[in-house]
Amino acid sequence: MQGNLSEIDIRSILQLIELGQRTGELFVETYSSTGSSTGTQPTQRSLAGQSWYVFCFNGQIIYATQSAGSLFRLRDYLRRYKADTALDKIQVPYMASTNAPEYGYLWVLLENHILTPAQGRNIIHSMIHETLFDLLSLHQGSFTFEMGSALAPQLTSLEISSLLAKIVKQVQQWKQFHPHIQSPNQCPVISDPAELQLALPVNTFNTLRRWADGHTSIRQMARYLNRDVLTVAKAIYPFVQQGLVQVFYEPSVPPTNDPKEWSSPETKIKKVVCIDDDNVIRKTVESILNEHGYEATAIGNPLQALSLVFQLKPDLILCDIAMPELDGYEVCAMLRNSTAFRQTPIVMLTGIDGFIDRVKARMAGATDFYTKPFGESELLMLVEKYVGPGYPGANQSAKLSGRVLQDEPQEP
Repeated sequence: MQGNLSEIDIRSILQLIELGQRTGELFVETYSSTGSSTGTQPTQRSLAGQSWYVFCFNGQIIYATQSAGSLFRLRDYLRRYKADTALDKIQVPYMASTNAPEYGYLWVLLENHILTPAQGRNIIHSMIHETLFDLLSLHQGSFTFEMGSALAPQLTSLEISSLLAKIVKQVQQWKQFHPHIQSPNQCPVISDPAELQLALPVNTFNTLRRWADGHTSIRQMARYLNRDVLTVAKAIYPFVQQGLVQVFYEPSVPPTNDPKEWSSPETKIKKVVCIDDDNVIRKTVESILNEHGYEATAIGNPLQALSLVFQLKPDLILCDIAMPELDGYEVCAMLRNSTAFRQTPIVMLTGIDGFIDRVKARMAGATDFYTKPFGESELLMLVEKYVGPGYPGANQSAKLSGRVLQDEPQEP
């Protein structure tokens, strides 16, 4: 199985792996800024901007990592247990020749009783979470899933569906930090220590001063403190807003090559039109999208919709299939006959997920096909896939908690 993320998103790929109880390795890469990858074939891995691996066993995730050659991440996690220097004392493990060298080193630490199994599981769970957080934020790139023997030995496994539900929510919540904080790879630095010290308890200020050195990323802070990256970003966000803390990219940690991921918001608010005769669906779509920084308009009459869309000029059209007077196929075909909407994404909505309906939708010119009912996170992921993130107003009520930035990291 292989293809482009413009055709199928990471969430759907992982759901297929879970549904089929597949065992093997998922490789994902973003296109390099100078690359010319086209079609469904991935670019050469040496030319990729960034790449990730997800290892699965019987439809569950057992390990995930970005790239294949660095031990920096493992060293960060080992600092929780004051075991980071142990990496310098061990021989190259037998597993280092695979696409998961840090996994091999982790097992040597377990075998030498430098880490306990519980500590090892906690590290692997954190690695999987942060890798999927990045992958579920991607909009462009390519993927390959190769079935094969499982990564061994295995220490733990995580169910995909429950993991996706949690991380999708985190990806959506991350958008509240835009444009002040764009990426977990940005490094905070205190720009006004005197003013910040007045605003914080002594212990909290000392902890923030320790890590906000302009060289430690938000993601590294999360690793050291045994917190998720969303919690750490939320803790420093009010002070970034006030200008007391600034965030920069470390030269060795450049922004991703995906132009949509972690990007600064555009001035133009994305417009979405939903054509559906179901009043509940219309109100739900309008409420969710408007709340998350899109300009959403719901229209119940398909005939009226045909005239209104030319006035609204939406960036994305959601269209129900089963409607009176004109069905969704006819509406889609009519819009596609106009040069104004020849390239606009049109997603067909239906209560029945049938193969024939999908074929008819494609024949009418639909970009995608989505089954109702759907939840808030599913709708946002769908819209973001085609027009990028919305940009809700900054949350002024975010508060720093001394429990987030404390002198000593929490034991898992």
